[in-house]
Amino acid sequence: MADWLIKHAELVNEGRRFHADLRVRGQRIAEIGGDLAARAGEQVFDAAGLWLLPGMIDDHVHFREPGYTAKADIASESRAAVAGGVTSFFEMPNTRPATLTRELLEDKYAIAARTSPANFAFYFGAGNDNLDEIRALDPRRVPGVKVFLCESTGNLCVSDPAALEGVFRDSPVTVVVHAEDSHIIHANLDAAKAKYGDAIPMALHPQIRSREACVESTTWAVATARRHGTRLHVLHVSTADELALFERGPTANKQVTAETCVHFLRFSDADYATLGGKLKCNPAVKAASDRDALLAGLADGRLDILATDHAPHLESEKANPYTSCPSGIPLVQFALQSALEHVFEGKLTLERLVETTAHAPATLFRIIDRGFLREGAFADLVLVNPNQPQIVRRDRILSKCGWSPFEGDTFRSSIAATFVNGRLAARDGKLLDASPAMRLEFAHP
Repeated sequence: MADWLIKHAELVNEGRRFHADLRVRGQRIAEIGGDLAARAGEQVFDAAGLWLLPGMIDDHVHFREPGYTAKADIASESRAAVAGGVTSFFEMPNTRPATLTRELLEDKYAIAARTSPANFAFYFGAGNDNLDEIRALDPRRVPGVKVFLCESTGNLCVSDPAALEGVFRDSPVTVVVHAEDSHIIHANLDAAKAKYGDAIPMALHPQIRSREACVESTTWAVATARRHGTRLHVLHVSTADELALFERGPTANKQVTAETCVHFLRFSDADYATLGGKLKCNPAVKAASDRDALLAGLADGRLDILATDHAPHLESEKANPYTSCPSGIPLVQFALQSALEHVFEGKLTLERLVETTAHAPATLFRIIDRGFLREGAFADLVLVNPNQPQIVRRDRILSKCGWSPFEGDTFRSSIAATFVNGRLAARDGKLLDASPAMRLEFAHP
């Protein structure tokens, strides 16, 4: 492994922007300072004009392995992640089989240890009858327990009220929730079927997976967490209405935290007209007013984390009629560039973007030695060229599904390089080094 000296970069870290050099020795950041001199054996990366950020930590992806590997797998999607500046990911349990036992969890870790060039962690899944497995989880090895409060891709829904209460009461790790109300969704879907039969317009998706379904379920989850003292993280918040449930302030001081996702900040219900089933995801992309409110909530600290909910399906599947079109969008490769558009528009500071994509995930989940540009931390780095626009072309897409909702869009920045554990893993959107990365470790609460 080469040692590196990154020269002349503009570092963005912990609320500051400053010009400095950064030395990488082995897997870690060895030194940050002004005008550092290259040492024998070091490779020099001239980063003049580039922003140097801690690599994005995406706390919400679906990489589909095991069970759905025609759509995606850990190898393909982690490569797409690294090319886009995502250096670590947390993957969800709604695979086949679902990750409901510690043995199945370790099977996924073993796959990633062989095939993932990004650092990795996997959520444990909550079911109706695996509370003893949840109680036995080691907080140093597992970031959280995922609870589906409704059916979504994979139908991993916890429907037993006693089981839900048990998870919130007894989980030794953070409880992360997909919060939508199944009863409301089923009633809305039945009404749509009665009116349209098999020809339900895709544009009705945000009315079927409605804001009421989100608000009802998120309200319940927050109240239940308050009652049990649960460390709760609400995933993919999609409505303006839910923002009232969350507090401003430092992530480290909160019992209840929340994320939103890049697609909720870029698209609105008007985009179903052009994207159709390619925009179908759960929860649904909603109104432009929700999009604007979510961006404001991310900027002011009511929302803590910006993630992707990367969830690939085959393009042929996304062309199906509404009821057989699966929900989910591939996003991870171009997520950081999409988010940076809000910086260029003046709606989000670069410092706040770094907080929500790197610092806050590291803080919330107590990830050891990652998420910050600090001497001694792992050298998970992304270099962004803010002056090099990029058009999203199909021939550059690395996700196995082979398509992106951003195709044809022009971003005002490009990902110049990604370092993972000190390795130059990607440059100019192309993967250079697919060597397996590392299992994330977590400090004991």
